[in-house]
Amino acid sequence: MKDRELVVVSADVLPEVVTKVIEAKRLLAQGVCRTSTEACREAGVSRSAYYKYKDSAFIYSEKMSERIVTFCLVLSDRAGILAEVLNEIYRLDANILTINQSIPIDSAATVMLTVRLNDPTLDPSGVTKALSGVTGVASVKLISGK
Repeated sequence: MKDRELVVVSADVLPEVVTKVIEAKRLLAQGVCRTSTEACREAGVSRSAYYKYKDSAFIYSEKMSERIVTFCLVLSDRAGILAEVLNEIYRLDANILTINQSIPIDSAATVMLTVRLNDPTLDPSGVTKALSGVTGVASVKLISGK
């Protein structure tokens, strides 16, 4: 099987059917429509066109792929500390993408947290400093990201 080759193309040069398929996929993904038939009707695209293009048409957003950072935190094993960390992430206008937490050992748990920084003025070192200030956070390390 030949490897798929992906190309980024401006939406304004695509046939309208492709943008309608993408809209139908968005309606389904966000729960606005419950079935592909309903999404196709809402987006104004035939079901045959939807099924022809649905696995090949995707939105590429630079905003979605930039400013993604991963932190490694060590938290005390006490109720509510992770919730406090998540509240701080929310306060910083960052979107949580993934959370992986280990089982606590010696009263401490390691948490890997990947976030997208929505605020263009916020840099990862500011997030590190803010998270370090949360009571119960023993350490914060920036693992990857800009």
